[in-house]
Amino acid sequence: MGLIQKFAAIATAIGTVIAAGPAFAVDKITAVHAFPPFLVYTQSFLSMVEEINKRGEGVVEIEVRGGPEAIGMFQQPAAVRDGVVDMVHIPGSFYGKNVPEIDAMVASRVTPMEARANGGAELMDKAHQKRFNVKHLGWVDGGVQFHIYMKDEPKFNEDGILDLTGVKLRDNPIYHAFFEALNATTASMPATEVYAALEKGVVDSAAWTSIGLMQLKWDQFLKYRVDPQFYNTDLGIIVNLDSWNNLSPESQKIIQDVVIEWEGKSYEAREQDRINDAAELQKRGVEFVAHSPEGGAAYVKLAEDAAWDRMKGRMEGDEETYNQLRKLYGAE
Repeated sequence: MGLIQKFAAIATAIGTVIAAGPAFAVDKITAVHAFPPFLVYTQSFLSMVEEINKRGEGVVEIEVRGGPEAIGMFQQPAAVRDGVVDMVHIPGSFYGKNVPEIDAMVASRVTPMEARANGGAELMDKAHQKRFNVKHLGWVDGGVQFHIYMKDEPKFNEDGILDLTGVKLRDNPIYHAFFEALNATTASMPATEVYAALEKGVVDSAAWTSIGLMQLKWDQFLKYRVDPQFYNTDLGIIVNLDSWNNLSPESQKIIQDVVIEWEGKSYEAREQDRINDAAELQKRGVEFVAHSPEGGAAYVKLAEDAAWDRMKGRMEGDEETYNQLRKLYGAE
């Protein structure tokens, strides 16, 4: 065999060994979502996952294992903290006792994009890593706020603020502090149970965002919407910290880049949803009942103060972080 033939044979042998060698493993992430798949928030999350998987082909893949039917919505935070699942799309208030800083997002006067730019998002992530063994990747579907929806026409007290005396109100961690301040009679339950509770008269009022009420079919019972809106949705993407640290830098960058993009993209999409849902609700006969300007201002302040006070109380004297968050999210 000549010299050229020998080199050719060696090159062929090396190529064969390389081809037969193990391929680089794709990073795998398991995920669940808090709300049923038909809700706009879940659809947004699933679209985000689709984009991550598209950009991350051959590098990283997120496998969605379901929603509250797979792991109960209020059990999901502990599941991601403990590594039962790697990622969850969930309201931060569902684990607010563990990460009290989340209330800064609830009472925020800035957008997710502004919080990203001014350092608020970084501080929020640090709190999650320190307190809950998770990385907070981002605040998605922001810009959506809450209303109280009622079966019966709302009443107002002498100060012009909504009077919930005798009203049976469905509760949820995000606005519990506010409802306590309003002396409401509340019943806490997952969103998936509210339709039956309204149908049976267990509750006759519920708070929900300005979008999605019709997807839940609660508008069949709730015929009044109280204005103005209050609080912000605090939907975030959190990942088990150990799972995150085990990802390759390339995988981390793909995921983080898409989540940051989704903060802005989903914000714009939800704004259009808000306009469309308001028009359709009124078309279906839901009456929007507004506070007076003075009463509305007092109503919103009561909500904001309740959230900030709850956060401060849970932070056990960490005045420095509280003041930082109040400045970055409260626009003070």
